[in-house]
Amino acid sequence: MADMTAEGDVGIGLRERKKRETRLALNQATIRLCIERGWDNVTVEDIAAAANVSVRTFRNYFSSKAEAIAAGHLERALRIAEELRARPGSEPLWDSIVNAVQAQFAPGGETGAESPGARRWRDALRLLLAEPALQGEVLKANAAAQDELAKAVAERTGTDVAHDLYPRLVAAVVGAGSAVALEHCLRADPPIPLAPLLREVFAQLAAGLPVP
Repeated sequence: MADMTAEGDVGIGLRERKKRETRLALNQATIRLCIERGWDNVTVEDIAAAANVSVRTFRNYFSSKAEAIAAGHLERALRIAEELRARPGSEPLWDSIVNAVQAQFAPGGETGAESPGARRWRDALRLLLAEPALQGEVLKANAAAQDELAKAVAERTGTDVAHDLYPRLVAAVVGAGSAVALEHCLRADPPIPLAPLLREVFAQLAAGLPVP
């Protein structure tokens, strides 16, 4: 009986992984097409075809292309929470947080070099994120992302996510710090590498935001 239960758990894990892979494929296809063609020139049918799925499959996952784009933020938050749980218990909390965040936003670090194609992608992404139709979905994704990260922080610190202020406060600060770093990186000219910028942001937060 124990073996059957274990196999069932593995099966559920595989199904969930497949769902996340499909969500990510739809998210990436939506972003790519909207950047290449413009927000108003992309349909759900275009996205489904690019992701090699049916329109019905798209509708099973997302209600709109705005939701499909915002879903990438939630997926990243899930991976950050998973990474935080996997960090060594002896590692200071804020070191674990910056390593977990950097692993998702800037894997492997960055050199600062940027090709013309990467520059066009960055500029197009900045314009896309300013699309009014996307703002409501981004807010919903932010709320869900903070919930997931707060749970991981609570587990890490032995606090109660339902009753203690600390885990939700940390999650909110992490979300705000990541957003500021990413926005600063997107607007910088010449480009600024994201990896060291994230470390600077979280070093300042861990130090209590001393006045410059």
